[in-house]
Amino acid sequence: MALMMDKDSAVIEGAFLLADKLCQPSSLSSIQKADWSRCGRPVLEALGEICRQEEPSVCSISKAASWKKKIVCVVWLKLLSREANEDVEAAWRENPFFSVQNCLPEVNSVVLLELVKTTTAVGIFASLLQCLPQPQICLELERLTEHIRSDPMDKHDVQLFLEVWWELWKGRPAQEKGAKESIELMFADQFVRLSSKSSSLSPQAAKRLKLDTTDSPHADVLHILLCGLKDMKAQVSSTELCFQALSTSLDALYTSFLIDQEVILSIKEKLNLLCKLISTKEKNEESLTPELIREAQRDLQASHTPSQFQPSCMKLNEALDIISELAQFWQNSGLLTIPDDANLTYSIFKLEQSIQRVLAALDKAPEAVSNMDDGKKDILRGLMQSLVFPDTDSTHAFKTKVVATIITHHLDDYENFARLFASEMSWVDCGELWLDCVEKNQAAFQQHGPLLSLSRTLISKLQKESPDVSQCRKLLKIIVDIFSALSLEDKNKGLAAILRLSSRGFFESSVSSAMSGRFEQELNMAFNCIIQGGAGASQGSLKTAASLVARVAFQNPEATLRSCCNSAVNNKGAFSLMAEILQLLPGLRGQRGREASQSDDEESVGEGTGVTSGSRLMCRCLQEMIRTKSLAPDEKEQLLKFLSLLITPVIRAEEEGKKSGFLTPQEVVKALVLPNLSPSADGSTDVELSLQILHTALSADVLPAASSPHWVMDCSPFPLLYFLAQLLNQTLRCWEQPAESDIHLLSMDTKELLMSVLITLSQVAGADVAANPSSWSRPLFWLYNKMEELDWTVRFHLKPVWGEHFKNEVPSSLLAVCDLIEQEWSGLDLPLYGQGTGLLAWMECCSISDSLQSTMLSCLSLDQCNSEHVIMFSKGLLVALTQTLPWCSVSQWTRLLRALRKLISSGRLHVPFSLEYVDYLPLLDLRRFSCELRLSVLLLRVFQLLCGTSCSSWLPASGWAHVGRLYALAVRDVLSSVKSELPLPSSAGLTMTASMSPKAPTSKDSHLPNTSPKPGNMSTDPLKEAGDCPLKSEETVPSKEVLFVLSQLFCHVQHVQVMIPSGQCEPLFLSSLEILSHYEAIMAAFPDSCSSLESDNTRHFFTTITDNLESTDMKAVLQQKISQLVSSAS
Repeated sequence: MALMMDKDSAVIEGAFLLADKLCQPSSLSSIQKADWSRCGRPVLEALGEICRQEEPSVCSISKAASWKKKIVCVVWLKLLSREANEDVEAAWRENPFFSVQNCLPEVNSVVLLELVKTTTAVGIFASLLQCLPQPQICLELERLTEHIRSDPMDKHDVQLFLEVWWELWKGRPAQEKGAKESIELMFADQFVRLSSKSSSLSPQAAKRLKLDTTDSPHADVLHILLCGLKDMKAQVSSTELCFQALSTSLDALYTSFLIDQEVILSIKEKLNLLCKLISTKEKNEESLTPELIREAQRDLQASHTPSQFQPSCMKLNEALDIISELAQFWQNSGLLTIPDDANLTYSIFKLEQSIQRVLAALDKAPEAVSNMDDGKKDILRGLMQSLVFPDTDSTHAFKTKVVATIITHHLDDYENFARLFASEMSWVDCGELWLDCVEKNQAAFQQHGPLLSLSRTLISKLQKESPDVSQCRKLLKIIVDIFSALSLEDKNKGLAAILRLSSRGFFESSVSSAMSGRFEQELNMAFNCIIQGGAGASQGSLKTAASLVARVAFQNPEATLRSCCNSAVNNKGAFSLMAEILQLLPGLRGQRGREASQSDDEESVGEGTGVTSGSRLMCRCLQEMIRTKSLAPDEKEQLLKFLSLLITPVIRAEEEGKKSGFLTPQEVVKALVLPNLSPSADGSTDVELSLQILHTALSADVLPAASSPHWVMDCSPFPLLYFLAQLLNQTLRCWEQPAESDIHLLSMDTKELLMSVLITLSQVAGADVAANPSSWSRPLFWLYNKMEELDWTVRFHLKPVWGEHFKNEVPSSLLAVCDLIEQEWSGLDLPLYGQGTGLLAWMECCSISDSLQSTMLSCLSLDQCNSEHVIMFSKGLLVALTQTLPWCSVSQWTRLLRALRKLISSGRLHVPFSLEYVDYLPLLDLRRFSCELRLSVLLLRVFQLLCGTSCSSWLPASGWAHVGRLYALAVRDVLSSVKSELPLPSSAGLTMTASMSPKAPTSKDSHLPNTSPKPGNMSTDPLKEAGDCPLKSEETVPSKEVLFVLSQLFCHVQHVQVMIPSGQCEPLFLSSLEILSHYEAIMAAFPDSCSSLESDNTRHFFTTITDNLESTDMKAVLQQKISQLVSSAS
């Protein structure tokens, strides 16, 4: 960037030529200091003319400063070029200042230094000076010192010296350091060019440019300055100048010897110092400008930052000697005095601060410094005591203006000032200035600290007796807008911070209806937008939704979380979207672990006891919703899915990739389960929902640390196990009509869930007990003793907890039918289990667990070679099954069906099959269906007993509905087994004959030995007789056999449905329809399986059977289905 000649340059050129002419018979190249006042006037007038061309404004001020810098730079380079004997041919190509510089006459250093003094260009001179290497700086300072000491010398010369010194210590302004093509940078480049050109010149020219950069006693900036001040001490003739000289030298000593890193001041201390510096420089507060504050900040920083000019030859003692000598001299001269009525001036304040800093540093200095002559310290202490410094303090209004200016113009450290500005309540009341500054400079407050301070300020204002509602509303909007502009990560920090302040954010105290109403509108609008947007949103839309929730949550976390819960539960499918949003806002869950304990001290505007964590708040909102609202089944399902997603761990970047959920399972259990599953819970508690929540928490994929106990152990597991065991014990009498004082008995569906939860909880707790038995011995024995109050079967559900610590205790009657190991089993004398109840206890054990069933089957005491034993066992088992069936859950019944199949297949259970529904036994091979037919007959016999006069009063209507569902489950099991023996063709249009199949499926029971008693000692069994007939063909498809089995199964189901009170058992009706549908499918797939006559007889027979049903609707549907059973055989 070359400087071209223009109108202003021509004016400057003419002024210098006129000044050179005024020097005659001399010239500007040999002018003396005394002649400048006469000869330099044209230059000063020309510069003034250029700067006055425009009206005073920022632009004109900037132009004036720019021209001052250009003139000083050009004159200085003119001087350096002369000393380096620069070649003109090279200069015009390489020097961007050549066009202006070449038009000026030759000058000497007097012109440069006097120009700097008379144009108040000290800052420019110092800035250019710092572009030079330190040896050249020292040379220029020596030249400056010599010039100042030359005659005539006055206070303005000393002032120039001190100002150059202090400007050097302040360093270059920050905006100049980053400039790419500034005049300073071009000046430095030209000096380097001139130095390199001069390296081959005469030694004298090289010496003038200080080309020898080796250290020397004269290459010490502080040494030159202190010695120069010492030489001109007599010319310091005013108190103001004396204070300035002494404070500057003390600050130079302090930053050169007594600190090795920047002294960090608190933001309040820094503000107090800045305000005093500014007020002493400018008494008129209306004239407060960014430039004034920026210079005060530079002054302050220079006093607390190690000097860039570290001494190379001068020592601390030597420097302190000079300063002490100067102080003593000026004190003796009567200059170091402050009048009693004097106001605080800039120099007085600076001197006070400088002496305090140096004395404090000397007292804390290392041993080498502490051993110096105490007389030097005493001089400073005496000076400090002799001077009575005026004490003034800045007003809140002035401080507010200063900080507002710093923030508005982004001056140094404005971020920390923004935090202070936001937190000082005394400044908030300074009219509209405070609020306007925050509103116009929102970007300065878009950080965690300032935002939190603003929030605290607003909460404090709202807690006043009569807050300014208009101002509070405006401030709330500003704060929320600032929060909304943050990144998602910073939003989460803000949410966690506001939670530490108050669970209700800005609405903790009673606020005006205008503010609360406006928030309610925003809250409803946010969630309406999210719900209407749908759950199938993209990742960007999801973040937008999360930002909407974060915005309202920052204002009132509790209300927002409550809305999240309501939206997730009440809006179909919204639970997943709400969970995803909350997982993106972990700040709403607060802090956990060490962070939470550290934040407990930050109590502010909380609810009595202090801070409410976000997770506890979320659980409290869920708890309120469960207690105050009667949830429909689909709402409960959504709630459970919502909780499952919230406790599912997700990877979080802010937690270094660790997985964590919005809620932890233990938080959910402690808040939503333990209060409801305890003796102190009231009767209105939804126990089933609490069990479902507990099941959801236990199913969460949260792996505990290998070295730590499972999270369940932090949730009072043994009292919880005992209460669950009590609930299970109550289900054993679930068909009894409860008295008015009893608690509500659980349903069979709840029993199923209860057993699942109890077993899972037992397994988890048992693993920790086994890992550390000594720690859990007392609660373990407490729980075992409590089990004595409950039914003996309940204890087996807690088997994982007991481990090998206790024997299995069963009724003594069980030991009579089972050969159990004495070391592991012991008998109990129970009133309800007298003689002959062993098989009842055996059946109950078979229903409890798979492992216990396996033990019961393997240890059953039965002589299969003795038919009487088998018959008695079979009859006893029939009675025991009848007693057990009504109180079985689905899983227990499924387990019992498995045991019955094994007993039938192994020949230990004898079930005669009579011809109740046929006049004759068809010549069919029914061996492969033997187990299914016998099981179906057995269940028929059970229901004949259960529906008989002796047992019909056992069950209420709900009980009969339950046993009907269990029987339907068994029917579907039998039907599935039959279907597996003859799968239907894959193509609906494909029909098969009885001889088409390559090989009939093998019976499931073919591998079991036939150990049934001999028929001679038993009643006639048509199945056995049919089984004695040899098979005609192993390749025959058993389609006729399947139809026969289906007809028998249909008749059994109809028989049972007619026997059950009311007869309107829908599960059995559906089972009948399924049987008929499969019957029809077999007839269609295998036409030869049934003739027309046989299908007519079957339709007539089935219709006759269904005529016994009470329900006309069921009867009509079944008979319509029966009418479709038409054979397609030709």
